[in-house]
Amino acid sequence: MLDSYIAAYNDAVFDTDRDEALRVVQRALDDGASPEDIVFRLVVPAMDQMIKAISEDFDANLAQHFMTAQIANEVTESMLRRFTAPPQALGRIVMGTARGDMHSLGKRIVMGCLKAQMVECVDLGVNVAPDRFVDEAVAQRASVIGISAMMSHTARGPDGCLGVRRLLQERGLEHRIRIIVGGAPYRFDPDLYRVVQADAWAEDGITAGKVIAGLLTELPPWP
Repeated sequence: MLDSYIAAYNDAVFDTDRDEALRVVQRALDDGASPEDIVFRLVVPAMDQMIKAISEDFDANLAQHFMTAQIANEVTESMLRRFTAPPQALGRIVMGTARGDMHSLGKRIVMGCLKAQMVECVDLGVNVAPDRFVDEAVAQRASVIGISAMMSHTARGPDGCLGVRRLLQERGLEHRIRIIVGGAPYRFDPDLYRVVQADAWAEDGITAGKVIAGLLTELPPWP
């Protein structure tokens, strides 16, 4: 039943046509689709298909990445309120851009994708100091810290991932919290995440969801 709606939704997302995507969702609901169907059979697969299709040319397709994430986030937030039973979150992540970095678009794209994949996201904003990453992760009982950087010097600097790693070591939290990084410097140098002592890196929102799911399974629950 959803096949025609899947095709129509994919077309709308590819054209970055938010209004048409929302109309497709409403038509699917009117035709008997459940909110769960909308999220897991329409939104998530379409997001996966879109980002895989354009991942080879990320910078030239930021509009598609951004709108795909925003549409997915908007539809998911609306559908979650209508689920028969509240979905169980996969886990929680605190995210922000590294100290000295004011770029937010990449982080916003990833967060939109993660929310559609049932990962709870706490947005710390931009220019985030290492101690705030760690303090908020503890306060929010988050198992993963996500650090975005769009410039090489903020990715490599002492106030980025290296600073967060140092604090986790000092506070004895490495067994409970993992670090994932992302942004342009990591796409240019896929081994950079090891240099800055992150546990993993992600190229885009879909990849981030899958990598974070793997990290979450490694960690004990917060007491």
